[in-house]
Amino acid sequence: MASKTDMDMTCGNPMSIILKFTWPLMLGNIIQQLYNIVDTIIVGRFVGENALAAVGSTGTVMFLFFGIANGMVTGFTVLTSQRYGAKDEDGVKQTVTNGAYLCILVALIQVTLSVVFMKDLLTLMNTPQEIFDDAYAYISTICMGMIATIFYNYSASLMRAIGNSKIPLFLLMIAAGLNVILDLVFIIVFGLGTFGAAFATVLSQTVSAVLAIIYIAAKVPVLKPQARHWKIHGRTAGRQIVLGLPMALQYGITASGTVIMQSAINRFGAVAVTAVTATNKFQGLITMGIFSVGQTMPAYVGQNTGARKMSRIREGIIAAMKLYAVYCAVAAVLSITLTPFVMRIFFAPGVDISIYIPYAMIYVVECVICYFPLALIFIFRNSMQGAGYAFTAMILGISEFIARLICSFLSMYLSNYYLAVGADPIAWVTAGIFGMFLASIVFGKLKKKWASETIHAV
Repeated sequence: MASKTDMDMTCGNPMSIILKFTWPLMLGNIIQQLYNIVDTIIVGRFVGENALAAVGSTGTVMFLFFGIANGMVTGFTVLTSQRYGAKDEDGVKQTVTNGAYLCILVALIQVTLSVVFMKDLLTLMNTPQEIFDDAYAYISTICMGMIATIFYNYSASLMRAIGNSKIPLFLLMIAAGLNVILDLVFIIVFGLGTFGAAFATVLSQTVSAVLAIIYIAAKVPVLKPQARHWKIHGRTAGRQIVLGLPMALQYGITASGTVIMQSAINRFGAVAVTAVTATNKFQGLITMGIFSVGQTMPAYVGQNTGARKMSRIREGIIAAMKLYAVYCAVAAVLSITLTPFVMRIFFAPGVDISIYIPYAMIYVVECVICYFPLALIFIFRNSMQGAGYAFTAMILGISEFIARLICSFLSMYLSNYYLAVGADPIAWVTAGIFGMFLASIVFGKLKKKWASETIHAV
């Protein structure tokens, strides 16, 4: 059933498998983050500091809308990885078609909500008036292209579910290069400002989505449905919704917390917003390893859940924790050391960045000391999702939200910037510790369930 680009994660050394699967994901995420950074640099240098702040102020809104959509998409493909691990090829193809129908539904709902509520949301977020129009132009354009982003992520997630992380990397490289070229054309040549930056992103995502679908149809037979699979299979679609909805809610809950956090930061003015925007882009690049190993866990745990191999699931989780311990220490040192220098590339020559550095460094220092708890969230949340316990994993999102909510409102009440940017790290610590506790319960119950099934089968 597997092709040359697929990976069976149910056998072999867990550490080697996780590393082999993760490096294309990490490289792809770095490339994506780099072109997001380039996007921000072009806006900051050729449109201005207010435009840079405008793009940054919508980052949490993008996380809200895309997080919900991508949570659904990832949930749809958890069932794909489980059926692939169980060697159920017909079941895999059912997940592909039913997931596609569900993706169309999600895209329609998301676009409608963004059109109706975007201005109200930006107002509720205390978006400074001087950047409001640019922020709206950017985020509304991005959201109108939601369907392309959803189908690219769905196609990439399908390939990762069967152990293929290299082709999504290649497609992402194409999208990244095209996005940068279109940024330069739309912003510098045509002077389209933040709208041009958003339009470039939508077009590049559309191209990558089309290429991903063509590749699957031509090269990945296990993911290519036959005519009989293109009917709605109620049981499969229902299971995908059960897996996808809590993951979407989890992202939505987490993103809502970041929106509230951004609202708190917005109260400190455009200088603070700009500083956090530039710093957050670099932080995103530094922490890509954390995100990438986390992306590996649903496929790894999903396949081994389908194969009923609890010992391999535990070995994989331990291997991921060892990788994270080393990575987080290195990332913390690099983040603190390089931030003052990296900040300069986001501004036009002659801009005095000394007013931004204090705001940026406070945010960085508070974050780096909590990198490992952030890593724990990705390990345990994504592992529980891969095992099919999406509702339980959603509880971590709720704990993050509550922590961010309390911290953000306290910062607004006390006019305290330290608390405003501390909402993220406090949320990471809360959810990371809670995640370890929940995962131990979930996998303990799953082990007993499998043992019981074996006894009854005998």
